[in-house]
Amino acid sequence: MDNDSTARIVAGLEAWIAAAPPGAQVPSNRALMVEYGASPVTVQKAMRRLAGAGLVESRPGVGTFVRATRTTLPADYGWQTTALGATQSRVATLSSTQRAVNPDAIALHSGYPARKLLPEALVRTALVRAAKTDAAMTRSPAGGLPALQAWFASELAAEAARGVTPATTRDALIVSGSQSGLSSIFRSVVGPGHPLLIESPTYWGAILAAEQAGVTLVPVATGPAGPDPDEVERALARTGARAFYAQPRFANPTGGRWSSQTGHDVLEIVRRHGAFLVEDDWAHDLAMDAAPRPIAAHDDDGHVIYLRSLTKSVSPALRVAAVIARGPARERVLADRAAESMYVSGHLQAAALDVVTRPAWSGHLRGFRQQLRERRDLLLGSLREHAPIVQVETVPSGGLNLWVRLPDGTDVDAVVRECSLRGLEIAPGAEWFPAEASGPFVRLNYSGESPERFPEAARILGAVAGAATR
Repeated sequence: MDNDSTARIVAGLEAWIAAAPPGAQVPSNRALMVEYGASPVTVQKAMRRLAGAGLVESRPGVGTFVRATRTTLPADYGWQTTALGATQSRVATLSSTQRAVNPDAIALHSGYPARKLLPEALVRTALVRAAKTDAAMTRSPAGGLPALQAWFASELAAEAARGVTPATTRDALIVSGSQSGLSSIFRSVVGPGHPLLIESPTYWGAILAAEQAGVTLVPVATGPAGPDPDEVERALARTGARAFYAQPRFANPTGGRWSSQTGHDVLEIVRRHGAFLVEDDWAHDLAMDAAPRPIAAHDDDGHVIYLRSLTKSVSPALRVAAVIARGPARERVLADRAAESMYVSGHLQAAALDVVTRPAWSGHLRGFRQQLRERRDLLLGSLREHAPIVQVETVPSGGLNLWVRLPDGTDVDAVVRECSLRGLEIAPGAEWFPAEASGPFVRLNYSGESPERFPEAARILGAVAGAATR
């Protein structure tokens, strides 16, 4: 009976706290005893639970107050990212985003959208049509099917700034997914033993591809608005790096988006240093509240190597992407791809081209983006209501993920394990850092199955994170 009374007081005060401003004084223990007809011990137990969840704080001799969690800024050690450099290779096992999970689990760890969000009818029909063409029985050119090369080039050319010579069909190389493209770029443009600037945090697959290519990672701290251009310039000057890998739009995992000014400044910096910007536009089709606007659209002198994939918006079974590069850099990437895999399946290329050139494709993208927006907002609202102890770093205007910071000092791996035991799968943030993690982060994908279970997921995360800080 005592436990029931405690739970009733906790539930009532949680509702009161949700509507109260940070710093508001909580009703006294005596007032709560009268309101709930509870003993002093029961009220004290309820207050300890609320304090353990990070919702209230006690000030001896004064009272108990709503904790100002939303206005307390966590310690920021991001400046150490560049100063300390990269650690030894840590990506030795399968990424947490790729692990198989119980079918009944709430899966927020994956990096792919739910099947129901993808254009299944278009893909199936395209595969059947492609099987009836010569592409199903002949070798594809090493650079890709010319029509698909032309489509990727025209997409980028449509964004070209005034006075900038747009990309051409020949500039585009078809690769079997962005992971394949990154591996070739790092091997052929950077090279083993040479330094590569890379945002921290960033896509774990880029870290893995770089490590396997034998390049030396030079991490540059980044945040919701991207890296500090001055820091990029200092890192290029100090290391002599010939390339900087970045995700200027809807970054994985942070959801960050560079401003136009940052993009302009970084492009000018790599030009001054005779270097390359490797622009990973992985989420081009996943824009919700902001246009993608690739930096490559402002480059016509070969300083930007641009990468765009269809895997997340068409189907994970159609691993088709394009690298757009100019001059000798293009030839090096092409030679590496030809040596690695000779060419991409013409059948898959033809099917991908069929999907993106159908009139229904634009309608699919509109609906897809709207559903992503709704899911994002549902997960955000669920976290605010049921897990106020965690902090969403930024509200992404595109992409698939929320980058969530747990309270300082939290054992992230322990939280991930406990959540898994309770039926919630999330991804620990450490694998997205080429150097030590700058804080206790987890990544949550809002595009997976069962968005109706987001409130349940938030309750589990809030309870586990709260218990971990006690």
